[in-house]
Amino acid sequence: QMMKFAWDNYKQYALGKNELRPLTKNGHVGNMFGGLRGATVVDALDTLYIMELEEEFQEAKTWVEKSFDLNVNGEASLFEVNIRYVGGLLAAYYLTGEEVFKSKALELGEKLLPAFNTPTGIPRGVINLGRQDTSIGMSWSWGWASAGSSILAEFGTLHLEFLHLSELSGNPANVVLVSPLFQVMNIRKVLNRIEKPQGLYPNFLSPVTGNWVQHHVSIGGLGDSFYEYLIKSWLMSDKKDSEAKKMYDDALEAIEKHLVRKSAGGLTYIAEWRGGILDHKMGHLACFSGGMIALGAEHAGEERKRHYVDLAAEITNTCHESYTRSDTKLGPEAFRFDAGTEAMATRFSERYYILRPEVVESYMYMWRLTHDPKYREWGWEVVKALEKYCRVEAGFSGIRDVYSTTPTHDNMQQSFFLAETLKYLYLLFCEDDVLSLDDWVFNTEAHPLPVNHTDFRA
Repeated sequence: QMMKFAWDNYKQYALGKNELRPLTKNGHVGNMFGGLRGATVVDALDTLYIMELEEEFQEAKTWVEKSFDLNVNGEASLFEVNIRYVGGLLAAYYLTGEEVFKSKALELGEKLLPAFNTPTGIPRGVINLGRQDTSIGMSWSWGWASAGSSILAEFGTLHLEFLHLSELSGNPANVVLVSPLFQVMNIRKVLNRIEKPQGLYPNFLSPVTGNWVQHHVSIGGLGDSFYEYLIKSWLMSDKKDSEAKKMYDDALEAIEKHLVRKSAGGLTYIAEWRGGILDHKMGHLACFSGGMIALGAEHAGEERKRHYVDLAAEITNTCHESYTRSDTKLGPEAFRFDAGTEAMATRFSERYYILRPEVVESYMYMWRLTHDPKYREWGWEVVKALEKYCRVEAGFSGIRDVYSTTPTHDNMQQSFFLAETLKYLYLLFCEDDVLSLDDWVFNTEAHPLPVNHTDFRA
């Protein structure tokens, strides 16, 4: 019902725009996707399909067939276009077999390849979708990224989608420069070669020199989905991609040694690392890690498995505390562990909630892997809080302060609310065989991609 409400209002007031602004009842385009439109449509396709909202799915599919234009100009985030658009189209194709989704995914994937045209092959963060000549000027790095560097979570979150693009296009890995698979395997090669401080991966890397630009390490924003895609690449390869598994195991060991801490009140959290100095804060984005660690634990030896399931449960519990300790029962963008504060935002600039999915994502994985009923209870608390504080007359909106029960709304229904937050909540209450974790791997926008149960070519 929440999904239908979110979709119907988007369709009525903002169809073809990227997101719905539910208070002013209009659409928002933004600058993240270059000239691409319909982010909410593409992000919502698989959720509508899984929830058997057949009429709404047909509306979305029709928009993709008739109105989704890929011949656009404008600077787009390689990362966002990949996880939302390419991921959404691939998932829709694998769920339905409808050719239109496959052909759009391949066409869009090809437009992303010039971003890799750098001295190292590490892609820059921004791509101009309209300039397809291979001369200079098609891709550059975000102005705010440290000294023109590429961001770990961005260039490290292409593997799952590009593997499938390669499969579907029939481009084997050895066709240099035209194969999406070649490009992402090269990223891995660069990362393996480079020295890691304490075994950790900093968030910024120069696409020109292939060196780290500064030593800031985070499992939250800027770093997060790189680690997620290592374990998921291994799972998607039907556990044959041992290089990805080793990189994940080594990274997790370093994270546990250097970043995982326990607060005075007994809460386990993952701190951020700035050149060897810990910043005792955890972002909402880092709350996906409980689910990731549980997913990886499934495949460790018995003793390590127990250890990692416990660690995953502790981190997920800490993220639940960040929700419980707020007046709205929704969690802040970031929360701290210092000066007597635990699992709460101390800065006003970190008190907002923009309909993010990471906490319920971990509830879903923890439920599927342990069947402890508390995870469904926690999920239901979120459903009630979303209904009470985020639902407005024409959709759902983020709120500016989770510690106020008379919230100010931010007038934005994010596309990931339909792609991720509502999908994970729905799956939390489904039987385990609906998108079974044995057969599907979710990309970082919650788009399900099939496990490659045949041979793995790398």
